[in-house]
Amino acid sequence: MLLCRAAIPLFKKQKRGKIINLSGGGATSARPRFSAYAVSKAALVRLTENLAEELKDYNVDVNAIAPGAFQSDMLEEILKAGPDRVGAKAYEQAKKGDTTGSMERAAALCVFLASEATDSITGKLISAIWDPWQSLPKHKEHLRDSDLYTLRRIVPSDRGLNWEES
Repeated sequence: MLLCRAAIPLFKKQKRGKIINLSGGGATSARPRFSAYAVSKAALVRLTENLAEELKDYNVDVNAIAPGAFQSDMLEEILKAGPDRVGAKAYEQAKKGDTTGSMERAAALCVFLASEATDSITGKLISAIWDPWQSLPKHKEHLRDSDLYTLRRIVPSDRGLNWEES
């Protein structure tokens, strides 16, 4: 947030800019026993979405990426803490070395989002590993008018269900 706050006045003045926040998959689903981690990731995505709306008229694109899991200090801490503290699922994933991320792929996504090819793609959370991000420029209009690649509350009517009180 502080880095965004520092860059925004310059971007507004030049009427152009790109902000790329590093969030993660922890923002998109519950992470039992990792509440602070998951909440911080979700907060960064929502900050990204808000800034994208606020800066749209200045041609500043703001996106977040989920780089994927990496061999990291956090992985070592999970192993050190053990399954009783972090949960069996998280511990087993860490034990297997379940790192699906690729620093090269995450870096390539950042370079891509910083390029002119992605001008006007804004307010999105994009996975370096799971999303077909190279094809996003072909879908700019659809992305502009949709909630794809965002955090949203889903209600029954979104799934064709009618739960109205009778």
